[in-house]
Amino acid sequence: MERSHSGRIILHVDMNSFYASVEIAFNQALKNKPLAIAGNVEERKGIIVTCSYEARAKGVKTTMPLWQARKLCPDLIVMKPNFERYRKASKAMFDILREYTDLVEPVSIDEGYMDITNCVGQTPLEIPKQIQQRLLDELLLPCSIGVAPNKFLAKMASNMKKPLGITILRKRELSDKLWPLPVAEMHGVGNKTAKKLETINIKTIYDLAHGDSIQLKKLLGINGELLKQRANGIDTREVDPDSIYEFKSIGNSTTLAKDTTNEKEINDVLRRLAHSVMVRMKRKEVLTTRIFISIRFGNLKTITRSKKLENPIKNEEDIYSVAKQLFFANWNEEPIRLLGITAQDLLGKNDAIKQLDLFSFEEDAKEEPLLSVMNKINERYGNQLIQRGVKGALETDISPGTSFNKDFLRD
Repeated sequence: MERSHSGRIILHVDMNSFYASVEIAFNQALKNKPLAIAGNVEERKGIIVTCSYEARAKGVKTTMPLWQARKLCPDLIVMKPNFERYRKASKAMFDILREYTDLVEPVSIDEGYMDITNCVGQTPLEIPKQIQQRLLDELLLPCSIGVAPNKFLAKMASNMKKPLGITILRKRELSDKLWPLPVAEMHGVGNKTAKKLETINIKTIYDLAHGDSIQLKKLLGINGELLKQRANGIDTREVDPDSIYEFKSIGNSTTLAKDTTNEKEINDVLRRLAHSVMVRMKRKEVLTTRIFISIRFGNLKTITRSKKLENPIKNEEDIYSVAKQLFFANWNEEPIRLLGITAQDLLGKNDAIKQLDLFSFEEDAKEEPLLSVMNKINERYGNQLIQRGVKGALETDISPGTSFNKDFLRD
């Protein structure tokens, strides 16, 4: 018989320094040492992805340049990311969570929500304690857990005590635990939004909770009212186990080894990014109707540009062509530090209807005989037995990108 509660009980399980913790679990000689995971470890401009709490104690922080981290912590141990290792650890972690309830919603590779409202036989506090201990005993991985009546408050609670914290946040405790915090510390409010809110004298979560709705909507659009509701502890979202498979974009970006104005180097980077995006689109069986690019200059100024496409595309050459056109239309010939390509407004392959026009009809007609043969074979032996596309070797491409956190469940 299921136990009922007057309200929901939601957990937010947040792994502590996940990449670093996985490396420590894999090699116990790294335990209690300042460890950082960083991209481009051979380069002075490499960036810290995450670091152990021993490194944090020395002032090392996520997104900090490697040269600065080593200056603060000369004995810092720096390792390249091992994404396949982190993916396996993540799956093992979520397997444990699903032993308690089917209502587990992965948010990224190292965090997820659980709805334990109707779990039988244990109190709401016993379950997070047991989960935290099991993850530590069985996987050697520490986590913090927030316990609350909704997803937003559970997320805020899990951030309140790290590492190895368990924090309960009830609505009646908002005035003591939540409202005094700076608004920039609220989940869903980034630095840019916090600066905007400061222009209307909103500096704390209390200020946001009691802000003028019309003023907030004028400043932030529909998101203003949503943030005000969150600040008041209102969040009606369900824990959705399938939400990880819902995605609106697939992207990748890379920081160049050194700032460059060399057009060949820039074209090579754009092509590699287009290839990476194409591989992930192929794996997800989607097409894109908008290409979005990011350009960061040597002075750290960043611009973004996008182009809406008349017809959906999926091929590397098409993605590269649009991205290249966008780049050179907006490049001021200043040195480039970072480039990114994102495929947006995605459509499932079976849902994408191409608008044939005078320019594409002839090319599509040439492909029709081949497509017909493929369809007949698939109808006889099973759907997707034969597909058009790149060489099979690309299926094993697991090159890291900015969307790895959202892409980790791929098989």
